[in-house]
Amino acid sequence: MISVKVVETEEELKQIFAIREEVFVKEQKVAPEEEYDEFEEISTHFIATDDNGNSCGTARWRFTEKGIKLERFAVLKNYRGKGIGQALVKAVIDHVRENPQSKGKKMYMHAQIPAITLYSRFGFKKVGEQFEECNIMHYQMELY
Repeated sequence: MISVKVVETEEELKQIFAIREEVFVKEQKVAPEEEYDEFEEISTHFIATDDNGNSCGTARWRFTEKGIKLERFAVLKNYRGKGIGQALVKAVIDHVRENPQSKGKKMYMHAQIPAITLYSRFGFKKVGEQFEECNIMHYQMELY
């Protein structure tokens, strides 16, 4: 059973940064200075753990001038295909919807091409042209 919760401790924050380091910096070759940004402090971070309490996935969301941006979805390689991505997307969307300040604001993300199907299942739609970010192809996806 996968559980997803909001990050509350410094230890959990270290664990999610380790997941992002593994997935984005090592596996996808994103420059570390691109991966960690000025929004870490203002974002709501999530951690996914397996039955044994091992952290295996993460995501975050934050308010922007355009709405609510969902980002940094990452699942460790040996945990993929086990529903962790879905559990993260659902937990983030539910958390955003529970926030009174999110009423009437669109949710959006820069989705990597392989993840488009996952986000589509939750009602996100592609908007605009494909674009490159950190040498990876993306589409903007939105949900109202």
